[in-house]
Amino acid sequence: MKSISLSLAKYSYKTVIYDILALAVITFAPAISHMLALPIYLLEPMRIILLLSIVHTSKRNVYLLAVALPLFSFIISAHPTVIKSLLISSEMMLNVFLFFYLLKYSRNSFLPAVASIFLSKIFYYTMKFALISFGLITAGLVTTPIILQLIVGISISVYLWFFFRKETIS
Repeated sequence: MKSISLSLAKYSYKTVIYDILALAVITFAPAISHMLALPIYLLEPMRIILLLSIVHTSKRNVYLLAVALPLFSFIISAHPTVIKSLLISSEMMLNVFLFFYLLKYSRNSFLPAVASIFLSKIFYYTMKFALISFGLITAGLVTTPIILQLIVGISISVYLWFFFRKETIS
């Protein structure tokens, strides 16, 4: 118990609250979708939560969420499958890594955000195609409409740009 409290002591209370809310959203997203008869999972809530955490938590926490959100979803609801959870985690880790890497070389966070999402999506679909080809997963290649992925990606990128723009102005 002492090690858990020491681990939590390294995080700010805002980060802990953010993480609890993030896990709650992932837990209740299927139920909310069912209640509203609206497939909110198509809006990529994991990606939204992850990229918003760049603004509202620490870099270390962002990487933790990239791994934890898909695995937590699998543990709670057995969806997505283990293989797809690992694929989503790897895509999200790549997305975060690329964002922080590209941000070092840009004054503008919009381009690193868009590029990191785009490149991680290419990785995701390439790996998903391979997994489908080997018969390891049976889902279709593109299950979320591309237009929705573009809208979500651009919206998050604008939010990141706006936040980091305000930070550089201050």
